[in-house]
Formats: sequence, structure tokens, C-alpha cells
Amino acid sequence: MSYQEISEPLNQEVAERYPLVMERLGQICGEETVAEPYRGYFRQAAAVMLKMHNAGTQIREGRFFTRSQEELARWNTSFYEEVMPEAYENSYANPACAVRMLGEEYGKLLCMVYDKIRGLVRQVMEGDTYLLTIYGELLVEIYNCFEEQEGTSPEEIGKIIYWFFHDYSEIFVENSVERQTNPEMDYITSIIMESDLGDLRYLYRYGARIGENELGTASYLKELPQEQIQAMADTYTEGYRIGFEVTRKDLFKKNLVEMIYPIGFERVVRAAIGNFARLGLRPVFRLGNGELGAYVTPFNEQYVFDHKNDAAAYLDKAYVERRLECLRTSYEARKDAARGYGGPAVIEVFGRPPFAPESKAENYQYDEKQQKLNVYYSNQASQITNQYIIGEERSFTIIAYPVPEIGPGYREIFARTVELNNLDYHLYQQMQQRIIDLLDQAEYVHIRGRGDNRTDLKVAIRPLADPEKETAFENCVADVNIPVGEVFTSPKLAGTEGVLHVTQVYLHQLKYVDLELTFQDGMIVSYKCKNFQEEAENQKFLKENLLHHHETLPMGEFAIGTNTTAYRMARDFDIADKLPILIAEKTGPHFAVGDTCYIWAEDTAVYNPDGKEIVARDNAVSLLRKEDPQKAYFNCHTDITIPYDELDTITVVRPDGSRQDIIAGGRFVAPGTEALNVPLDKE
Repeated sequence: MSYQEISEPLNQEVAERYPLVMERLGQICGEETVAEPYRGYFRQAAAVMLKMHNAGTQIREGRFFTRSQEELARWNTSFYEEVMPEAYENSYANPACAVRMLGEEYGKLLCMVYDKIRGLVRQVMEGDTYLLTIYGELLVEIYNCFEEQEGTSPEEIGKIIYWFFHDYSEIFVENSVERQTNPEMDYITSIIMESDLGDLRYLYRYGARIGENELGTASYLKELPQEQIQAMADTYTEGYRIGFEVTRKDLFKKNLVEMIYPIGFERVVRAAIGNFARLGLRPVFRLGNGELGAYVTPFNEQYVFDHKNDAAAYLDKAYVERRLECLRTSYEARKDAARGYGGPAVIEVFGRPPFAPESKAENYQYDEKQQKLNVYYSNQASQITNQYIIGEERSFTIIAYPVPEIGPGYREIFARTVELNNLDYHLYQQMQQRIIDLLDQAEYVHIRGRGDNRTDLKVAIRPLADPEKETAFENCVADVNIPVGEVFTSPKLAGTEGVLHVTQVYLHQLKYVDLELTFQDGMIVSYKCKNFQEEAENQKFLKENLLHHHETLPMGEFAIGTNTTAYRMARDFDIADKLPILIAEKTGPHFAVGDTCYIWAEDTAVYNPDGKEIVARDNAVSLLRKEDPQKAYFNCHTDITIPYDELDTITVVRPDGSRQDIIAGGRFVAPGTEALNVPLDKE
């Protein structure tokens, strides 16, 4: 059964409504029954939906993709051009513009609806008429209120929007769970496996904005010999397989792998699907915001930032409970399929210029009650998901490559990244074991910065009951996190204290300037940065984007990155600010705020290659799961790295007070790790 066959019942449900609402939208484009300034908004929103409708009709008739690549590129550009940076200032999708043109009362609401409408194009390319119908009906209902004028108020429009998202929660949630657990939802699979990947017209089948990164990546990979493509796929899928092996989980219980990849990498993904098939796994792809399924590099990060809190327009307790009810019902309906889900296999990209967001007063913001509801929803949703997709049985892998936007050295950087992803597994395993042997002796580890870096931090280490059989640190080689290069632990919170500081860091594509966190007993007690002139703005920025609306977070991970080769590559090409956290975290010590690395799997024994069990899987907060999971998990984990050039010492301090440096003066001094300094000494 294909995706079209699965989605057909929903399309049939609106078979009579769909042409009627499209006809009504066409009428809106020529009517003058709504007063300005609102008339222009409704005409534009209706025109966007009609453009999607016309494309969907041509796709169903087999005419859309007979166009030339140039024609498809023009259509793609024409759909997204109003939200590109150069035009965004005057787009209804920009909250600042919408409020300026439509007034504060209605501007934010109508902007949010407009953004949701614009986001339907990928579903339309798949042949989905259901979503286009219901959003078209929402627009018409709001339009009718403005026609009546006297009966219209922001509160009335807010109620219409609220009940739309409340009532259709079941459809939205069911679709997400179905995509996660049903390989027959195969539209993306068909693009990868059935397209002529030498003909770049296939890129436009996704409906996403195809920019220079997607075109440049696909063009470059098209030139590579198949053996090199296969080698890249092998690294990716072998990491996934080894992730199950080293954690002693049974991969053969699983039959699904969720693949997440950047559009343009189809040759690699096609080869990877073949590898996964030999492991008994079929791919599933979700479709939505963020890095789900096949994604593109953001073409306007400010646009994404402006809309990330739009749910504040309708988020309340009843809505949250409705979503949770739908999530549980959806997983229960697919519980057998969900047990076969093995976890995600992710290809990330890097190379985009750093993004420092503009904070706009017109953007939606969660109030204090909604922030608490968000935390509650995240915790409850994670618990429900973990009942059906059991954390102790799943794994993952992540690998990263550059995009052309990184600059003129793209091809050389890509080749160096391939080498980076294939560093000698066994050599790093041995050197990292030398570091772990010292760390396991520690009562605490003392980390100090140098130069402008003010870090002065003590990290308490869990004591070992049986050092011959136990370790506190995981020896992380090339499995779930590719490339190799870190040892990590869940710190003991009591006794973890001091200041963590970085002069500049990029976390989840956001830039932080002079980020400073102060810890006491492993918990953040104060935080500050210098992104904005007003301290209140800095506090708000950190509370929202780093603490994810929590009052505090624990230190969930302490790690020492050992991939000095990655550090050297970053300096050689001046791309340190463009590395993804996957690589950046291995270019110095890093500290994660939030959950531990073992969230939802703390009770599953994990072993290092030397056979020792990693016993530091919990901390005092995560142990609360035995009483109240709501208090144990934060559903966030953000790594903050101190680069080697800002680092002075990492020192093991034993219970007897004796000290031994692992790093001194920014160089590895632990016996047996001298080879790690070779890239560092190539200054």
C-alpha cells in the first residue's frame, strides 16, 4: 500500500468540500466586501492557497514535473520569494509587518495563520488535499467574520483559531505517528529510490525551498564515484549498527529506521537504504518543522525564529490535554508497529553563517502559565512515547557534512570531513581509555580557562564501588556520534560548582556572546550573556532558548573532547563558528545543561569496549523518575564547548588531594595521549 492509498480516505472525506472551498478562495481574490487594510491580506492568503491548489492539480494530472529544471526552479522561487530575507520586511508572514499593516489587535493572529498556510506546500506536493481543505475553510471562516465587521473582534478570531487547532489535533497527531511508524508512507522513499538522481529536477518533488546548498550538494555528489558514495553510506549505517552492538541492544527486534537527511544527499541515502535493508530495516520519514525527514537549510532564519512561539496564540491546559490524549490514542493504535522503531539515523549539515536573532515585540511569546504547560506537555509526551517506543531498546546515529555555503573551500572541506568521519576508531579508543583511567580516580575534575575565558569549575565524579568492573566515563568512538572523539559522564551534582564561561558559542544555530553560567550543587543558579544591550533581554533570551523555560537546569553531562583533528580543520579553514555541535563538542571539554545522555534508559546496563560497566548514568535529579518523572526530566540537552585555545587546565583531583593534569596549557599531558597534540601544534 502506497502513501497515496493510505491518505486517500482523508482526501475522500473532503472530496465535496475541497472544490467548494477553492472556488470560494477564488472569489475572495476579486471581492471588495472586506475593508482595507484586511482585504489585501485575505487576497494574498487566498492566492497562496490557490497557487498550491493549481500545482496539486497539475501533479495529479502528471503535468507538473514534465517542466524543465529552469521552469521548476522559477516556480519554487516564486513560492518562497516573499519570505526570503530581501523581501521579508514587507511580507504578511513577518509579524512586524503584519502588525504594521493590520494593526496590533489582528496582526499577530493573522500573521500566524498566514505562516501555517504557507507551510502546506510540501503536503500538497504529496497529493494531500485534506489539509488544504481545512486550512482553506479556516481562512474563509475568518474572512466571513471580517465581512460582518460589527460582529468581529480579536477575541472572536482567537476563538475560531483555538477551536481549529483543538478540534483537528487528532488529525495532526495521527499523521505524525503514522509517518514515524509506517514505511508505506513512502513519498520521500519514492523520490530517493525511483528518481533519476542525475536529473536534478527530482529536487523539486519535495516542495521545499531548493536553494544553492541543495543544488550545490546534489551537483557535487553527482560527480563522485559510486564507491565513494557507498563508503559514506557505510560509515553512516555502520555507526547505527554499532550503536546497538556496544549497548548490547538487539537490533534484530527492529524493522524501522527513521532517516533524517538534508535534501541533496539522495545518492548517499539511497545507498544507505540498501545497507539498512540488509539489516532488516525499512526507512520511515516524518514531515514537519525542524530537522525531520528530508530537510533544507533555513533560507531565512529570522523567519523561523519569529514563528517559533506561535502556539502561544492557542495554547492552554485543555489544548495540551487534548494533544496528549490524541498522542496516546495514536500510539495505541500503532503499538505493534511502534515496537519495531529502532531510532533515528541523522545526517546533519554545517557551514551556514552564524545567526544572531532580532528580538521583536510583535512576535508571540509564552506567558508564565504557558511556559509551564510547555514543560508539562514535553514531559508527558516523552513518557507516552517511551511506553510504545521503549528507550532501553532503541539507538541512533548522527553524522555531519558541510554545505556549499561554507565558502570557496567547500570541496576541500567536504573531503576533509569525510576523512574526519573515518578516523582510526581503535587508536582513539586506546587514547581515550588512558584518559578514562585517570578520570575514574577523581573525586572531582577542575577545569580552568585562560585568556579572556573565566571558567573556573569543579565537576564532581561518581565514586566507583568496584573499579575493576566499573567506570564513570563512556569511551565514545565512531558509533552513535560520528566522528570519534570524546569521553563523557553524568556528573555527580553535589559538589559540582563554579563558573562556566565561553566568549562566543553557537547553540542550535543561535549565537551567544560572553555566555556565563554559575553552578551550585550541579544546578544553574545564575546565567548571563551579552547578546543584547538590555540585561532583561539577555535574561529572556537565555530563559527561552537555553533553559527552555525552566527555572534551572542540572549539568547533565561533562565530557572531554579529543578530536584535535576537527579543531585543526576548523582553524585551517576559519570555520569554527560554523561547525555543528556534533563536531564542535569534540574540540574541547563540553558541559551539557539539561538531561543526561542516558535519558529514559538509565536502568539499562551500558559497557565500554574494555567490558567495564558505565555506572554514572543517573544523577540526583534523574533519579526522581522513580517517584515523579515530571520532576526528573527536562526534555533538553544543550552542549556548551570550551575550545582548546580558551582552555588552560583539566585536572583530576583525587580523594586524597593529589592532582594530575589531563590537559595543561591547552595541550594533552596524560601519558599515552601525546598524539592528540600533533594537530594542535600545527599553529
